[in-house]
Amino acid sequence: MSAQHFKKTLIILPFLSAVFLTVGCQPKTENKKETSTETKVEKVSIPVIQSKVVAVKLPKNKLCLEDGCTEYNFQTVETNQPWINEYFINRIKKADPNAFDNIQDQQVKLPEGMPQDGQSIMFVRYLGQNYNLASFQLYSYTYSAGAAHGMHHEEYVIFDLNKKKRVSVADLLKEGSDTTVRDRLYSYNQSWLEEHNISKDKLQLSDNFYYGNDGIVFVYPLYELASYAEGLTELTLPYDQATDVLKAEYLPSQPVLPKE
Repeated sequence: MSAQHFKKTLIILPFLSAVFLTVGCQPKTENKKETSTETKVEKVSIPVIQSKVVAVKLPKNKLCLEDGCTEYNFQTVETNQPWINEYFINRIKKADPNAFDNIQDQQVKLPEGMPQDGQSIMFVRYLGQNYNLASFQLYSYTYSAGAAHGMHHEEYVIFDLNKKKRVSVADLLKEGSDTTVRDRLYSYNQSWLEEHNISKDKLQLSDNFYYGNDGIVFVYPLYELASYAEGLTELTLPYDQATDVLKAEYLPSQPVLPKE
């Protein structure tokens, strides 16, 4: 895997200390018969994510089938939230099930002189946390035996720690705001899009996004908007253009700057 395929993404997601929110409280009362109702307090606890990268255990690290051999290198995160750990291991298994099945090696049947070895690499990184939002990156690289080049991808996974679910674009946006978001996204990135002959009607919202320094960053796979050599495309929607179209619970906390 070429080092140029992987980049570090800077995301403003500060770490948190333990957070507790009191969402309701009924005070204790007494009546003339000296009876009382119990104090009712509900608290929502938002965990602070603790994470480390660990190797995924496989039956074997290399498998040979008729169409070539594949060397596996899978790494995931081990966090203090079991449901997050389960999510990523299931994603990796779904992406490359052969690596987890104890399949017997077969004789490779490729034309003589064609490379027989390929690669399948996947790893997960914890990026950070902003209150109830925790961000991870799932990186993948595959090179099939005999292919002209490998394919790489960076998928960003945002979890709502309150609801214990992944946040999709459908969850992120207010109902009926899709067209407005697309129009603003096109307008803000218009110069680059026009250079690549992409008109507004051809631009779709990607479901792959992360919280960047300046706004919500929509990430597009190889070949969708640009050539392979240009890598993944990233289009930014500034936060000041997103406040009225994003649901409040999925708009990360931002500093309030003084007016000029």
